[in-house]
Amino acid sequence: MHRRLEFKITGMDCAEEVSLLKRELGPLVGGEENLSFDLIKGRMVVAERGHPIDREAVIRAVARAGMRAEPWKERAAASQPLSARLVAAAASGLCLAAGFALHVWTAGGLGPALGAGGERVAAPAAVKLVYLAGILSAGWFVLPKAWLALRRLRPDMNLLMTVAVAGAMGIGDWFEAATVYFLFAVSLLLEAWSVGRARRAIEALMDLAPPVVRVLQENGTERPLPPEQVPPGTKFVVRPGERIALDGRVIAGSSRVDQSPITGESRPVLKQPGAEVFGGTINGDGALEVESSKAAADTILAHIIRLVAEAQSRRAPSEQWVERFARIYTPCVLALAACVVFVPPVLWGAPWSDWIYRALVLLVISCPCALVISTPVSIVAALTASARNGVLVKGGVFMELPARLKAMAFDKTGTLTQGKPSVVDVVPINGHTEEELLQRAASLEARSEHPLAQAVVECARRRGVPLQQVREFQAIKGRGATGRLDGRAYWVGSHRYLEERGQETAEIHQRLEELSRGGRSVVVVGNDEHVCGFLALADAVRPETAKTLTSLRQAGIERLVMLTGDNEATALGIAAVAGVDEVHAELLPADKVAVVDRLVQSHGSVAMVGDGVNDAPAMARSTLGIAMGAGGSDAAIEAADIALISDDLTKLPWLIRHSRRTLRIIRQNIAASIAVKALFVALTFAGYASLWAAIAADMGVSLAVIFNALRLLRTPAGDTR
Repeated sequence: MHRRLEFKITGMDCAEEVSLLKRELGPLVGGEENLSFDLIKGRMVVAERGHPIDREAVIRAVARAGMRAEPWKERAAASQPLSARLVAAAASGLCLAAGFALHVWTAGGLGPALGAGGERVAAPAAVKLVYLAGILSAGWFVLPKAWLALRRLRPDMNLLMTVAVAGAMGIGDWFEAATVYFLFAVSLLLEAWSVGRARRAIEALMDLAPPVVRVLQENGTERPLPPEQVPPGTKFVVRPGERIALDGRVIAGSSRVDQSPITGESRPVLKQPGAEVFGGTINGDGALEVESSKAAADTILAHIIRLVAEAQSRRAPSEQWVERFARIYTPCVLALAACVVFVPPVLWGAPWSDWIYRALVLLVISCPCALVISTPVSIVAALTASARNGVLVKGGVFMELPARLKAMAFDKTGTLTQGKPSVVDVVPINGHTEEELLQRAASLEARSEHPLAQAVVECARRRGVPLQQVREFQAIKGRGATGRLDGRAYWVGSHRYLEERGQETAEIHQRLEELSRGGRSVVVVGNDEHVCGFLALADAVRPETAKTLTSLRQAGIERLVMLTGDNEATALGIAAVAGVDEVHAELLPADKVAVVDRLVQSHGSVAMVGDGVNDAPAMARSTLGIAMGAGGSDAAIEAADIALISDDLTKLPWLIRHSRRTLRIIRQNIAASIAVKALFVALTFAGYASLWAAIAADMGVSLAVIFNALRLLRTPAGDTR
């Protein structure tokens, strides 16, 4: 097991700074592969492999990169204060305004200061000092990074801006030099704010967990404990209006619980004994007694916080493309600027000052700031919106994949179906009613723990059928049960038990065969005189399944396939109700992998949706693995790239549309950034662009792409735009 050193990095707000830290720290820690970054929480992790790492040396290296490192504390504030950046930008702005006012006063008017009427009055030494103070204030966070980029011969946006400012100072354009750095500082401030907003969204998730659990003692009293100290199996009380601290199962009480913070469900869900509850959800008007099922670190909420926070380490293809583009783009811009400086004056005798100025404008407008910012902010916003809607996406790399899906494969049991038997048909005969039949069956089955018996009792409860008192109850192992209701003997059991009692007729046999088709289980109810009726049970299709599959087709999914290890008759029955295009039954886990493999070959991008251990290999083989999070196995959730926290299949069409909206916004941002730069490059060569206009345009497009990306945070459930 390798030791890990964790640091909180102040000033790490974009992918450019992550790349800078990798280049600076890579040789120190034995390679960039030993570094990982959590941009949202501002955390850096160094893995010690082979040789020990000097903590202080890492802190000094981070300082050389223009940022600050300190040992990580788990509950430290994730949001890095903007106060230092705000002070630097504000000081720069004040110095810029003061310097310009002083320049206008000493020049005798606005026109001479700006050179509007011909010759511009040069700034005196006092004005230059004020402008210099503004430049240094704005460059407080920029200059160290620019110097490091120059030393490493790896030019970045900080170096581009610094060269432009130095050049403007060199040709006497102090006002424009100060303006460029001030607007760049404001741009960096806005960038830090946008990442901070995503951080605050994650902190809001962290705040969902209450700080104490009311643990129920053996003597009936309550003892408040931190959630971290409460082991699984502990009973605790949740009062009306309180947040539930841990995942668990209700053992007493009834209440409606608001699960929207975890599952994205819009309406509170009724919770009664036996129902699951999630940490971070809000109890309604009733008190609940809950038995915890997981430790605090293993709850659904804890998984959401951890995986969303780590998602930035798994970067989306768009992010990787932009980063590669920026690496090539920045050196090319510097080379082009050098050509602009030297070629026209040397070859055609053009004025040096004119073409130096145009080269500086080119450097400013070519800064890839908006391009580099746009994609990470879009991905962070999309991931956070997904978590809020009950869809846990494990990284930016998986945020774009749903938009490209052409086929989806589904496990049957627990995915397309509810995963447990339920009563699907009540068939009374010989003069009995449905209510009478269900009442007698449920009364006899109430003492059994068998899944079929529990399904019968649940059906009676759901229909409001009261149970009767049973006397002389006797369980017949593997076959059924008998007892007296209102003084009369009744029995409930299987087809085999009916045969043993000798009460089966040809007509009853035919009815049983009909009810058993499609993989149904049949419970027979009777008395000493005749058979009272039948209850048909099956693993019922989820109520939302058919509608979801229709929505997936409308969203562009070309092929919907069901995979199951169940028999073919049962599979075909479920498929007919669900509406899938293709059925594969009686499959082993390896067979599921083979089917998914064929789908990948024929359709390209394929998702596998499942909930069991036997689904994990097929998920790993698919383009995108999606797990049913609430009822799914740990193996399936770990193998999956995306988890549906509430087991709600309707989130699948939402996810596909959300992914497409994310890609659309990323493309809009990239196109807008490149278009504005191309326009200003043309204006620069034509001689119509100025330094301050270039930086204003660059800041404007940076603002535009940030706010466009942050629209993804407001993606509600069911939004199909």
